[in-house]
Amino acid sequence: MATIDILIPSYGRATTLAVTLASLIGQSFRDSRIVISDQNDYFNLEMLPEISAALRVLRSHGHTVEIYKHLPRLGMAEQRHFLLEQATAPYSLFLDDDVILEPDVVQRMLAAIRAAGCGFVGSALHGLSYLRDQRPHQQAIELWTGPVEPELVQFGDPAWARHMLHNAANLYHVQQRLCRSPEDQYLYKVAWVGGCVLYDTAKLRMVGGFEFWQALPADHCGEDVLAQLRVMAHFGGCGLLPSGAYHQELPTTVPDRRTNAPEVLPITVPLRQPGSAVRPSTPVAGAGPRGGRAGVRGA
Repeated sequence: MATIDILIPSYGRATTLAVTLASLIGQSFRDSRIVISDQNDYFNLEMLPEISAALRVLRSHGHTVEIYKHLPRLGMAEQRHFLLEQATAPYSLFLDDDVILEPDVVQRMLAAIRAAGCGFVGSALHGLSYLRDQRPHQQAIELWTGPVEPELVQFGDPAWARHMLHNAANLYHVQQRLCRSPEDQYLYKVAWVGGCVLYDTAKLRMVGGFEFWQALPADHCGEDVLAQLRVMAHFGGCGLLPSGAYHQELPTTVPDRRTNAPEVLPITVPLRQPGSAVRPSTPVAGAGPRGGRAGVRGA
């Protein structure tokens, strides 16, 4: 069993996924398994030259890579739920398919979550096309100066405004000011982190993971936000600076964002004991009946 399962949801982004996989080849931390949930309708990822090339190199370096064809598409929460079902490692890195990582990111995230003992550590994504766009009014940062503690952050709270730090290149500009040597590393308070989040797998499951997908319509957003808020309420969570993660800045594959999970579903949930039965969720109005799914293991 690997120490970290790297869980990647993918739909319609073969080229960006190839870049993401290439950035995993050079990671200094190597005790990881890569699991990809492929929701492309008309092709299999491993048949594409840019993907198969990256897979060959990863496997030659000793990485286990598993690809599952996972259809029909029932929304991002269900996609992440499926990936979490495949996880066997003590830590799960949810990595979007349009991210570029510096070589030490996974190793630093693992060291940080082990030291903090919290529920998740996130490396927020820099958007370097905004490098010359200075936004001082969005660059407030709250550093953890003691242990990372549980926080209840809800939509509309003052702490919700922390998310602005992750807009554009704000975090990169803050990083340039604070991290002047390789020894300068900080944990900071977040509302949530998008794109690259390392969870303690057991703690994520204790808050129900992404099982709330059944309560949402297929077109929704904010599923990663809701899961992080729930973990943070019980176990704490934080961002890592320097981040070392970069966004490829393609348009979103989730254009319909009218149903935002943390606005329509509760943040506070009781903890579950490992192996406890799943309680059915209450559907949001308009969610409708749900179809089945098939997860077929790929090459």
